[in-house]
Amino acid sequence: MTETSIDPALVEWTGLNGLPRFDLVKDDAFAASFDAALAAHEAEIDAIANNPDVPTFENTVVALETAGDALSRVSALFWSRAGANTNDTIQTLERAIAPKMSRHYSKIGTNAALFKRIDALWEGRAGLNLSLEQVRVLERHWKGFVKSGAKLEKPEQARLSTINETLAGLGAKFGQNVLADEKNWVLFLDEGEALDGLPDFLKDAMAAAARERGEDGRYAVTLSRSIIEPFLTFSARRELREQAFRAWVARGENAGETDNLGIVKDTLALRSEKAGLLGYENFAALKLDNTMAKTPEAVNGLLMQVWEKAVARAREEEAELADLIAEEGRNHEVMPWDWRYYAEKLRAKKFNFSEAELKPYLQLEKIIDACFDVAERLFGIRAVEKKGVPVYHPDVRVFEIRDRDDRLVAMFLGDYFARSSKRSGAWMSSYQSQHRLPLANGSVGEIPIIYNVCNFAKPAEGKPALLSLDDARTLFHEFGHALHGMLSDVTYPSVSGTGVSRDFVELPSQLYEHWLTVPEILTRYAVHYQTGEPMPQALLDKVLAARTFNSGFATVEFTSSALVDMAFHTRGPVEDPMAVQAEVLDKIGLPKSIVMRHATPHFQHGFSGDGYSAGYYSYMWSEVLDADAFSAFTETGDAFNPQMAERLKTYIYSVGGSVDPEDAYKAFRGKLPSPEAMLEKKGLAA
Repeated sequence: MTETSIDPALVEWTGLNGLPRFDLVKDDAFAASFDAALAAHEAEIDAIANNPDVPTFENTVVALETAGDALSRVSALFWSRAGANTNDTIQTLERAIAPKMSRHYSKIGTNAALFKRIDALWEGRAGLNLSLEQVRVLERHWKGFVKSGAKLEKPEQARLSTINETLAGLGAKFGQNVLADEKNWVLFLDEGEALDGLPDFLKDAMAAAARERGEDGRYAVTLSRSIIEPFLTFSARRELREQAFRAWVARGENAGETDNLGIVKDTLALRSEKAGLLGYENFAALKLDNTMAKTPEAVNGLLMQVWEKAVARAREEEAELADLIAEEGRNHEVMPWDWRYYAEKLRAKKFNFSEAELKPYLQLEKIIDACFDVAERLFGIRAVEKKGVPVYHPDVRVFEIRDRDDRLVAMFLGDYFARSSKRSGAWMSSYQSQHRLPLANGSVGEIPIIYNVCNFAKPAEGKPALLSLDDARTLFHEFGHALHGMLSDVTYPSVSGTGVSRDFVELPSQLYEHWLTVPEILTRYAVHYQTGEPMPQALLDKVLAARTFNSGFATVEFTSSALVDMAFHTRGPVEDPMAVQAEVLDKIGLPKSIVMRHATPHFQHGFSGDGYSAGYYSYMWSEVLDADAFSAFTETGDAFNPQMAERLKTYIYSVGGSVDPEDAYKAFRGKLPSPEAMLEKKGLAA
């Protein structure tokens, strides 16, 4: 099969400013196109490996950087579809493609002739007169080959390839199982007492979810976070909260076809074996080798420092909730399905406002505008929406991103609403990364094509989408990732945008969240969806005063998941994953009124692929950085200080992985931070 067998719609992106023509992409074209693109890439790799000329940076590293363009394009379209708008055809293909791709890259990683060229360049790098970015790119390729087993003997290489292939299949199946459990569970409610306590915005979202499932006139509680969390927050029916909560935490643990515990067990065993083959003590050591944290001990040190403060605060919060329950004349403990409900009552009591009172001021449209406005104030870029552009789902929106000189710098797609064909959560990804290398068609470089995917509840026809404050933070968070991709200004694709260490990649996203609650942004964009009036100053003051409310709960939820993740990956094979989870939670003293944010059977960060395996801590590591980084602005008295914004763009958002992250941060801030600013931000410093 040749490259000509690839469906042109998958690789010839002739849409607006180089977008794919999504309307021409057909599900049944992927299988053959993948086979052809894989074969074409393999031929390119063989040509590089067998080049008779002496290896140079240009004929080896640059050649690797530009090889596989067709495969990259087919893959980008397919994995976007698999995550955001899947179906049975795509899921079947996903289970076949994941191990096939792993096998392909394992073969490249153990190509002896190719590694010989890379190794020669790495060993002789001091005499090659390379730029800092070129050294970083060469180092990334060399380390990638070593971690792919290039230095192993043939039998070990074959075993490592089998392990990687099996892990890829397990990861695909894990994610599909969680999606199936989320899709298949629904609790239909009718008008009357079952809806007690539910605000109109939530009833509207539940009515829309019921309509989507053919139950017009009813209300659906689903396991989409945009419905389940507000239902647990507002429903006055404790038995319904418990029913919904138990379904939510049981995803991936239902003793049927979608049960993930066997997958977790097999995954942990294979990861441990992989680490051993590559000479690491455990899988965590392997994953942390090229990060800022560097060792499991450093990770656990930070997590436990925060845990001790967070769990103490959570117990104080729990006592306050128990008092509220007693005041109502009820006689039960605070259970996990009670926490959000009574925390919302406590918020109203302490700060005299509720989430329901806040939500009418947080329109999705306005918060999107706020995201764009902050980017323009900080970085001089603006978003121009383009209507009528073919997209992969009608909900998707398309924007040109232009600079102060009206130069096109990126394309951005936003896919904001939950649907049953989309996996849960929120994420940023790219169809195309920024770089400045010459292309086969004679042009030089490519602009980034970036997309955000969220799962906000879709409103009824004619009504605005209203967000919670957490939803609004999520929107800012993911757009922070998008900016990291769109502001990239590097030469080589492999270090473009978010091509950085896992515990640095969350800095641009988490830092961007800070600007949501800058008073001048809330004052301008938090306007009532019916009256257009800005949020009253009194309510704004209450929102800002309550920023650390319930922080013990939120931090315990997260940190317990991160500690379990690290425990799994610093051990060898695990016979009973849930027993290990229970052991860790018992040891650290998790209150029984709180559960892990992501229990093991549905912990997609850790087991649907290995991107965040032994890496969930990264959010907190980056939080240490983001709290300190935002202080750089507040210390000037101007949240949009232009000199500081220029430094932020130059040293953080635009350099990608072309600079060591520690060096990049120190260039921006002058020093590395301590956890104190992060603890203060969470209200846990005392």
